[in-house]
Amino acid sequence: MTSSLRDYGAAAPHGPNMDRHHVATQDVSAMNPNEAGVLHGLLHPDDIYDADGTYWADLPMGKRIKFVTGVDGQESKKELRSIGTMLKNDPLSPVGYYLRNMVVPGAGLLLEGYVLFSIGNVRPLLQAAFPSCWKTFDICNETWTQAIDYLEICGIIVGQILVGIIGDWLGRRWGLIQDAVVMFVGLIMLTAAWGVDQNGWVICYVWSLFFYGVGVGGEYPMTATSGMENAVGSGKVSTKDDRLHRGRKVTSAFLMQGWGQFANQVILIILLLIFHHGSGNPPYSKVAAQWTYRVSFAIPAVGTLWLVYFRYYKMRSASKQLFLAKKKQKVTGYDTKSLKMTLTYFGPRLLATAGAWFANDVFFYGNKLFQNQFIAVLTPNNHSVMEGWLYNLVNVGVSLVGYYMASFFIDNKLYGRKWMMIVGFLADFILFVVPAFNYDFFTSPNHIHAFQAMYFLSSFFNQFGPNSVTFLVAAEVYPTPIRATAHGFSAAVGKLGALLAAVLYNYITTQQKFYVVPWFGLGGALVTWLFLPDTTGLDLKEQERRWTYIRAGREEDYHGIAIHPKHLSLWERIRGVGKHYDATLDYQQKVEELRAEWEARQARKGNEGVKVEDEDDEDDYPNEVHTYFSRTATNSPNMTPMLRPKEKQASESDDGSNEKL
Repeated sequence: MTSSLRDYGAAAPHGPNMDRHHVATQDVSAMNPNEAGVLHGLLHPDDIYDADGTYWADLPMGKRIKFVTGVDGQESKKELRSIGTMLKNDPLSPVGYYLRNMVVPGAGLLLEGYVLFSIGNVRPLLQAAFPSCWKTFDICNETWTQAIDYLEICGIIVGQILVGIIGDWLGRRWGLIQDAVVMFVGLIMLTAAWGVDQNGWVICYVWSLFFYGVGVGGEYPMTATSGMENAVGSGKVSTKDDRLHRGRKVTSAFLMQGWGQFANQVILIILLLIFHHGSGNPPYSKVAAQWTYRVSFAIPAVGTLWLVYFRYYKMRSASKQLFLAKKKQKVTGYDTKSLKMTLTYFGPRLLATAGAWFANDVFFYGNKLFQNQFIAVLTPNNHSVMEGWLYNLVNVGVSLVGYYMASFFIDNKLYGRKWMMIVGFLADFILFVVPAFNYDFFTSPNHIHAFQAMYFLSSFFNQFGPNSVTFLVAAEVYPTPIRATAHGFSAAVGKLGALLAAVLYNYITTQQKFYVVPWFGLGGALVTWLFLPDTTGLDLKEQERRWTYIRAGREEDYHGIAIHPKHLSLWERIRGVGKHYDATLDYQQKVEELRAEWEARQARKGNEGVKVEDEDDEDDYPNEVHTYFSRTATNSPNMTPMLRPKEKQASESDDGSNEKL
């Protein structure tokens, strides 16, 4: 009796199927009305299916808009009521909730954003205080000072690929711990960097940045995959909260990178005022510059040490979804078969995530790398580091607005990931191409504010578009066993775009930069439109269902929503990937797959008498499910054959899927 009254959450039954007219349940035989209603509720969550069992993307446009806005409206009211209750009980509890669920998962990106972008902020101060080394290169090697940009990016690329593989091999938790340790040691190196002369100091500084960059690179695949797989919580996916807010959850962690940039700029301003006798104006003493930049690196070292502790002791479930996926496929070590099959089946997706990230990073890092020249255009007679920092603070503030807008809209089924990325790319294209071909006009004193507005808007649309979306989809569109690897590879290709900008911008003028940059925005939009699937509103567990069929060599037997045209790229639709989509057959398959899970669990209970540790099942099946599966012990003849464990095992016996890296 108790189990029949349990709270099903997203899977709450919609009531008895009294008229037998639910679309997806018409062909399911041997069910009484109560059983049909309960199964309908379990397999058709009401946040993505209407009351008749029709998927939201199958609804006519008018009904689709009404359904989506209705679901989002109910969820918004629920969240507002929840916030109201929290405020009533404890006015500070919403702050604690935000810190636990948004700040802590993105703490690594906050710290790396603080340090990574501080390099460009510190450079003007070092050039002003040590001009013979950092500006005229009389006593320092110019190649080594320029290598600061190159080797930092190279370290990030190494970390993205290396830790991406480690994250899929040893688990998300160990990848996260390793990143934090590497970043902590790197910060100690940056704080203490010195040499017997100033050139030796530059060389030590450069290699410290490279080492720190390895940890930064690992943060990208680890934060994205662990955030998507609910690493801080129980490790469960396919909940209503996950379906409605998965994008917001990941981008809320990612936007901490923006807060890191903001915090760094504020702290540098405060430290310079402290060590430069309350003034931000030149000339700057060597002592003030040294104290300012070294203390600015020592501060995040404390936070990074805490991050090592938190990830070791508080994120024990970070690898749960990965290990469950491997367990189902009888894989230990690195899943080389999944990697090969991903290249075969999802190669165009890899082109989309890597290519779009490459185009974006030419924009994003190019914007950061030549912001000093941009500020010089705005303030032609300025020689104060402080004024440049204040302009940058405004730019970061505009970017933060873009980050939050992306977080709010990225899960909206009527807009979502793909359109957000395309619109962001096209907006950046326009905002750079307009001043490119009329540069003198927009940089003249009478029109400089229009130039400033376009530059700031480009920062906004970069965050409210490709920079946020690439971070999410580069993990989301791939199967669990190689998710971190694919994300790391895509991010590494992206950093090649940053490297291109870092090298190219040393050889072309500011106006020529505006000639070059816009076309990467246009190219990014085209790659996204052609090859990127739209995973907005797609149940992550459903994507794993499809991968199970693909991995077993039975792609044509999968009929579910993961191959709905809405969730396929234009290229995949042209190739006919979605031709096997069939809502009725899919429902029948899901009933039989649920039966297989129920039978396996009953067998385990009979053999062991206890629940298997880390089992990916809900607490208990409803009574109606128990009675239906008990009564219908064999498959109905009209059911589509399902993937049974023995069949999967046989299909993998000779394919080397248990290889270790």
